[in-house]
Amino acid sequence: MNVTTRIQLSTMMFLQFFIWGAWYTSVAVFMTERGMENLTHWPYTVNPIAAIIAPFFLGLIADRFFATEKVLGVLHLLGGIIMLFVPQVSNSPSLFIIMLLLYNICYMPTIGLSNSLAFHNIEDQEKDFPMIRVFGTIGWIIAGLVISFILIGFVTDIPEKTPLPLYMAGVASILLGLFSFTLPHTPPPAAGEKVSIRSILGIDALKQLGSRSFYIFLLGSFLICIPLAAYYNFTQIFLEVSGFEKIAGTQTLGQMSEVIFMLLMPLAFRRFGIKWMLIIGMLAWMLRYALFAIAAPEAITWMILIGIVLHGICYDFFFVAGQIYVDTKATPAIRAQAQGLIVLVTYGLGLGIGAQIIGWLFNRSVDLGEPVVQVQFQQFWWIPAIFAGIVMVFFALLFVEKKKKIGHGTST
Repeated sequence: MNVTTRIQLSTMMFLQFFIWGAWYTSVAVFMTERGMENLTHWPYTVNPIAAIIAPFFLGLIADRFFATEKVLGVLHLLGGIIMLFVPQVSNSPSLFIIMLLLYNICYMPTIGLSNSLAFHNIEDQEKDFPMIRVFGTIGWIIAGLVISFILIGFVTDIPEKTPLPLYMAGVASILLGLFSFTLPHTPPPAAGEKVSIRSILGIDALKQLGSRSFYIFLLGSFLICIPLAAYYNFTQIFLEVSGFEKIAGTQTLGQMSEVIFMLLMPLAFRRFGIKWMLIIGMLAWMLRYALFAIAAPEAITWMILIGIVLHGICYDFFFVAGQIYVDTKATPAIRAQAQGLIVLVTYGLGLGIGAQIIGWLFNRSVDLGEPVVQVQFQQFWWIPAIFAGIVMVFFALLFVEKKKKIGHGTST
């Protein structure tokens, strides 16, 4: 991989996750400010719904008809335009949520598309992909820092309470849309092959990838994303209740730790292997929620901060490691389908069901108007902590994978 390609792919990842970080960590505070405090789980529901739709773009359009970089560009341009209109309809909760759904239908397929485009243009998944993907994490960090330390200069209140982060995401999406057309040409690998519902939904990819360990991996990925929804949905509200002012900036500590662990991933693969990397990621999720629960009544700052910093291990050792694991088992012809499959299972089904379950539990157990809200948060955080622990034990007992040489179409 030459230097130009590395810079292009790194820039793509930077903007890809700058966009997501700009709105995802601020929208719940914005909705609460606009009187939609009981609906804050819905953005984290329409996001997974869009992830379920994503295989259509990955398994059909990107794999068979159009170059990946062109599909990526068009989706980001459309999504950016839609996002610019989202704050304009915040006086209508239903329309606001529908517009976020339309935006996410454009955005969520781009996660798998950007991954498959990167994998197509690199030589060593374990070595090269983390070095490129780390710029996505840096993009998320920069988005949070811009919100907390730059946008604050343009408002008199907490920036997350304003529409500025949403506008920032829209503008960044349009920029990435334009930039995508300059990315390395990545032709559809399955051009000319017969189109079927099985291929669109990734069933053919699942059949080719299928093994007992792979099915356990998919099930574990699905289950662990249910408690993960609690972090994305309610950490920003928890920080506000706990007295934090620079909410988005504080949450970027998690992405800062991501950078460190992303750079350590090639070493971790050699030292631990895929199974123990995934288990360590799940363990970190359980510990994070436990720290939040213990810290909640007295708003113990250092415990909350450690819980946020653990996000680096949580994300890198599960999501990124999982994406690499899937690519090592996939052939070039089903690469996009395989990435779409993992997006569907995790960001789609797992986070979607999790958002509804966790949202229902939150509304039943936490009343933001109550003086004992921090004690209520303690009871709430123990639920995902226990759930994550159960999933970790299940995965550790059932996932068995022999170490093999890494390469396209092989497993670890």
